[in-house]
Amino acid sequence: MNDELFARGLAIRKAVLGAEYVEQSIASATDFNAPLQRLVTEYCWGAVWGREELPKKTRSMLNLAMLAALNRPHELKLHLAGALRNGVSRTEIREIFLQVAIYCGVPAAVDSFRTAKEVFTELDKNTAE
Repeated sequence: MNDELFARGLAIRKAVLGAEYVEQSIASATDFNAPLQRLVTEYCWGAVWGREELPKKTRSMLNLAMLAALNRPHELKLHLAGALRNGVSRTEIREIFLQVAIYCGVPAAVDSFRTAKEVFTELDKNTAE
């Protein structure tokens, strides 16, 4: 275990996904899944997202395309909000999902557009309140 990578990853993970979500994920971890929380935070967020070679916006755009292609709606929802925080516009998100339609299939894109619409509606509702 690398505490420095964990700390870096935790900061990045909170900045992208939202501190409340990340803190709840870690606080609700059990003996069974706590090692996964540690691995995700240290390895994914610290070792990879913590690299300087790609901007966070680009990493978010790549994640959206990959999660759409893999049909992982739960993770896609999280990363849609994170992508917006990292400066990806709704127009860019639309274009990413159109690209997914061509290379990964229309059903993957349809589901991704549906998921994005849900996230945008929720974000817009919270902004209006």
